[in-house]
Amino acid sequence: MNNIILIFVCLFLGIVLQKVKRFPSNTYKVLNNVVIYFCLPALALYYIPKIEWNNKLLYPIGVTWIGFIVSYLFFSFLGNKLGWSKKLTGCLIITAGLGNTSFLGFPIIQALYGEEGLKTAILVDQPGTFVVLSTLGILVATLYSSGSPSGFHIAKKIVFFPPFITFLLACLMNVFNFDFHEYIQFVLQKTGSLMTPLAMLSVGLQLRFDRKSQHWKFLGLGLLYKLMLTPALIYLLYVVILDQNSKTIQVSIMEAAMAPMITASILATSHGLKPRLSSMMIGFGIPLSFVTLVFWYFVAQFI
Repeated sequence: MNNIILIFVCLFLGIVLQKVKRFPSNTYKVLNNVVIYFCLPALALYYIPKIEWNNKLLYPIGVTWIGFIVSYLFFSFLGNKLGWSKKLTGCLIITAGLGNTSFLGFPIIQALYGEEGLKTAILVDQPGTFVVLSTLGILVATLYSSGSPSGFHIAKKIVFFPPFITFLLACLMNVFNFDFHEYIQFVLQKTGSLMTPLAMLSVGLQLRFDRKSQHWKFLGLGLLYKLMLTPALIYLLYVVILDQNSKTIQVSIMEAAMAPMITASILATSHGLKPRLSSMMIGFGIPLSFVTLVFWYFVAQFI
C-alpha cells in the first residue's frame, strides 16, 4: 500500500512543480537517466541471482514476451492501415506492450496472494518484463525513432544498454550460484527502490491535461490493449487453450493486467516517441488500472 501511495504523491508533486517558473523544465531528462543508468541495473543485480529455475517458470516469464510481441503486431498493423507516424506507432508498441509488473505489481500481488504469489510476480518482472525492455524495447525504440538504422547500430544500442549489461552479469551470477555480500545487496536494493519516486516525478513533470489534445483516442486504444486485451490474451492462452489452473496462472493474469510500465514511458520519451502520449499512458493508466484489476481478480478466482 505504501508503494501505491508513493506513486500518487510523486505524480502529483511532478504536476505541481510544472507550475514553478524557476524549476528547470528539463529536469525530467535527468531523472530519466538516473532511472535507466542506476536504478534498473541495481534491481537486476539484486533480484536475478536469487531466482531458482524450473520449467513451470515459463508461464509467468512468457507473460510479457507474449504481450509485447502481440502489441508489436497489433499496433504495427493499425499504424500501417491508418497511416500513423512511426513515432506514434513505436510509442504505443512500447507503452502498451510493457506492464508495471514490479512497483505496482509486487505490492498488489503480495497483498492478494502472499509471499508465494510475490515469487511468481518477480519471475514475470525480471526475466520477463525487464529483459523485454532491455532487448525488444530498445530494438523498437531505435527502429521507430531513427529511421532505418543498421543492424550494427541496433545491436550496439542493446549490448551497451546498461540494464542489459547488468542483466547478463546477474544471469552469470545465478548460473554460478554467486551473490554479493549483504552490504552490497543492501545498497543495490536501496538504489533500486529510488526508481518509483524518481520515475513518477518524471512522469508528473511531463503530464498535461489538455482536453483538446490529439492524443486522447490513441490513449484510449493503448489502455484498452494494456488493461483489457493483454490479460484476456493470457487467460485465453493459459487457461482455455493450455488448460492451466494454478495460483501461478492467476498471478500471471493479474500481472498481465497491470498498468503501463513507468520505465517503458521513460524509454519512449528518451527516444522522442511522443513524450506527451507516453506520459499520459502512465498518468491515466495507473489510476484506471485499479478499476480493471478488480475485474481481472474476480475472473482469476474462477480458474
